[in-house]
Amino acid sequence: MNARAEAGDRRRLLVIVWHALPLLVSFRRDWRRWIWWGGPVSRTASFHARRARRLLEAVTALGPAFVKIAQIFAARADLIPEPYLSELATLTDRVAPVPWSAIDRALHESYGAQRATLFEHIDPTPLAAGSLGQVHRARVAGRDVVVKVLRPGVEAVVRRDARLAIALTERVYRRFPHHHVRGVRVVLEEFQKRVEEEMDFRREARQCERMRERFAADRRIRIPRTEPALTRQRTMVLEFMAGTRIDALDAHVAAGRIDPRQLAETLIETYARMMLRDGVFHADPHPGNLLVGDDGALVLLDFGMVIDVDTTTRQATAERAQVLADRVMTELFDWPIVLPGELVYFARTAALIEGVGARYDASFNSIAVASPVVLRMRREIVRTLFGGDGKEDGLVSAARGLGVLAGTAVSWWRERGPSDVQAAVKKLVDAVVAAPE
Repeated sequence: MNARAEAGDRRRLLVIVWHALPLLVSFRRDWRRWIWWGGPVSRTASFHARRARRLLEAVTALGPAFVKIAQIFAARADLIPEPYLSELATLTDRVAPVPWSAIDRALHESYGAQRATLFEHIDPTPLAAGSLGQVHRARVAGRDVVVKVLRPGVEAVVRRDARLAIALTERVYRRFPHHHVRGVRVVLEEFQKRVEEEMDFRREARQCERMRERFAADRRIRIPRTEPALTRQRTMVLEFMAGTRIDALDAHVAAGRIDPRQLAETLIETYARMMLRDGVFHADPHPGNLLVGDDGALVLLDFGMVIDVDTTTRQATAERAQVLADRVMTELFDWPIVLPGELVYFARTAALIEGVGARYDASFNSIAVASPVVLRMRREIVRTLFGGDGKEDGLVSAARGLGVLAGTAVSWWRERGPSDVQAAVKKLVDAVVAAPE
């Protein structure tokens, strides 16, 4: 790294510390009033709410890399408590759009002189603005499409900020070797590895087409068609798909047009197929990437972050699911559990399913919903993972693993206590083991 880059890193580090240090000191005083000694400072619910808003403001001010990282943490209830979890969940709606002039320049850089003739129309008002890309409606050859453009200059910013965030976490961990700090480091390292792939739209287009092929026969799932001839590293064009965000279906549910339980079942089955059967996993599930059509079909968007899970890993995931479930149930909040890197994004899906179900049904129980779905899929999953006729013992582990979702553990633990949670898990396991072939 040259002297100019080092100076830039130092300046950026000062900005990060400026925003982060007051919050870190505040959180530390929750445990030690005088940082190194003394008892904890008493905190009220209103104080936590104010500090959660300050955290959100700091993340937003630090830019796209930190917004993207915070979106991952927004699904990690094992690391982030309320009300901070709910505040971070709003980050999908808090990213400021890039001015149209900058987007137009990026389009000219991608398509050159063809820019004027390729598109019959492009709406300068963004349809969506994410931490890495921005989406605009357009028309190509009479077809309704969307154009996705990488935020200008975002690659260098994200690489630098991810590197600095990991370095800061390492320094904090050396001074405060707490298991939650270690969990943060795992998330950051996984983010650094995956975000490079997410910033190449050529890869995203390939992954999108792979997913379309895998779900082509399922009418409950819709995935947009890409325009390969118009795909570039920093721009891509996809079929426009209408739908309502999965967290904005209240009117549809109230009118009886959408069945929330059926929607939750579709979510569970879709992601189970990806993770355990197909080994191609949509790793960025949040409400902005999931729409629901008027007919109830689930629309999957944004395949920038897709993880290939090989058969060995899927077998290991299924076989150790019960062990992980026991650890989650008994150690989730106060003991040193750290999810392995490959399960970081699977935990996001679990939290999303729990959140969607609870939003539309106060009595939603994801264990009860997941159990029949997984039992229905048991042979298919195990045949893929272990071969044979699907009767191997591994099917029990697969069912257990999908039934025990991290989001359920969090909400049940808080609302009902550990004894009820453990009793519910035992009941589920007993039912799965006793289920007929």
